[in-house]
Amino acid sequence: MKKSVLALALLASGTLAISSISAQDSSQLPGIVDVSRVQSGTYALDPKHTLVSWRINHFGFNDYIGLFGDISGTMELDPANVEDASFNVTIPIADVTVASEDLREHLLRPGKDGADPDFFGPDPQAATFVSTNVRQTGDTSAIVSGMLTMNGESNPVTMAVDFTGAGTNPMSKAETVGFEARAQIDRTQWGLTTFSPLVGNNVELEISAAFERQ
Repeated sequence: MKKSVLALALLASGTLAISSISAQDSSQLPGIVDVSRVQSGTYALDPKHTLVSWRINHFGFNDYIGLFGDISGTMELDPANVEDASFNVTIPIADVTVASEDLREHLLRPGKDGADPDFFGPDPQAATFVSTNVRQTGDTSAIVSGMLTMNGESNPVTMAVDFTGAGTNPMSKAETVGFEARAQIDRTQWGLTTFSPLVGNNVELEISAAFERQ
């Protein structure tokens, strides 16, 4: 019994020590979740550190994951009036990253014998998202609605957005604000119907974004 009590005490003290170290490490990071650090103004996306990942079910066997990078865009933000914020984001479809080169070629290849391509084709236009409404749901969270234009079609999309940090980037010296967002879209609304519904219609999107104040 004494050994058990001693083991629990050691475990508890170790947990407290780890928590203390983690708290110290977090406080030393350039960016922290502190709304008071967010400055009003115009922000531009940091394309080197902003990603959109997508996940889709493949024939019911497993999910496949891909990425878009080199994303550009702007944000207007006043922390005193979060619901007045606006976003305008451009995603280069042709820069899609997947683990299989064969799949990447399929996503971007032209249709056979003059037919429409299975997916985006060799010269896809960039996708754009323009916000139409921001609704604050908590001190560090919001619902952002807007129009996503992709593959020649425009449809509404709603994202759950969390504020993840603010501060001065030690490399660029720019005042930076970070967000993570989640959304789900039905790909068939944008004309991407190939292999539907054997390859899932619902595509899960996860966005990790860093905006630098201009």
